Amino acid sequence: GKNKRLTKSKKGSKKKAVDPFLKKEWYKLIAPSIFAKKECGKTIITKTQGTKIASDGLKGRVVELSLADLNDNETMAYRKVKLCIEDVQGYNCLLNFHGMDMTRDKLCSLIKKKQSIIEANVDARTTDGYIVRLFCIAFTKKQDDQLKETCYAKSAKVRSIRAKMVNTMSTLAGKGDLKTLVKALIAGTTGEEIEREASSIFPIKDCYIRKVKVIKKPKFDVTALMEWHSDEGQDVGQNVAPAIPEETVAGSGGRL
Repeated sequence: GKNKRLTKSKKGSKKKAVDPFLKKEWYKLIAPSIFAKKECGKTIITKTQGTKIASDGLKGRVVELSLADLNDNETMAYRKVKLCIEDVQGYNCLLNFHGMDMTRDKLCSLIKKKQSIIEANVDARTTDGYIVRLFCIAFTKKQDDQLKETCYAKSAKVRSIRAKMVNTMSTLAGKGDLKTLVKALIAGTTGEEIEREASSIFPIKDCYIRKVKVIKKPKFDVTALMEWHSDEGQDVGQNVAPAIPEETVAGSGGRL
């Protein structure tokens, strides 16, 4: 028979299974200062080893958080905010706005029978060079004294309402930088504004900017990112008392 090589140990003996989590470390996620909560979570990554640097692996990660958690406001639970890791400082990951969405259940709760659905989207450029795509949704509603069961809008009216939506959204995005836009989106007043404008064409309800995507970002700039993280958002200080005009007495020479 053949020599079974019983004496020699097997080549490449089984490696000892090592826990992969021992090689990993946790990093804090720091949300921009426009949100109430700064530390919004943690993320994990394998420690820097050789040429594989941990911070490079973290950059570009996108986290999705509920606005209810970010702002401690339960009424905004249907809004989801996407934030992207732009920079790593120590064990802190600085996040920047990356997009916004609506939860599926909220969207489904709005869609009903016997009404028209009006949707519009627009690409707009903010003053600081971001290109964002905004999606809007609205529904027709019955008149106050309407007896008819349905409230479908004619396509011409739908088109003119859509034009109003596009107009409002592009003005909103184009008039300021991304920070101003995000503040307006968090406040959520744009939907009501569109409702008011479109009410002359056809009564609409439940108008929301349902989604926002950041399509293009300008070249990464640390100072611009730090503006998002400076604490100017929350503490505005006390209102200054209005200046009281001093009573001036006419002096000699008649000059006041």
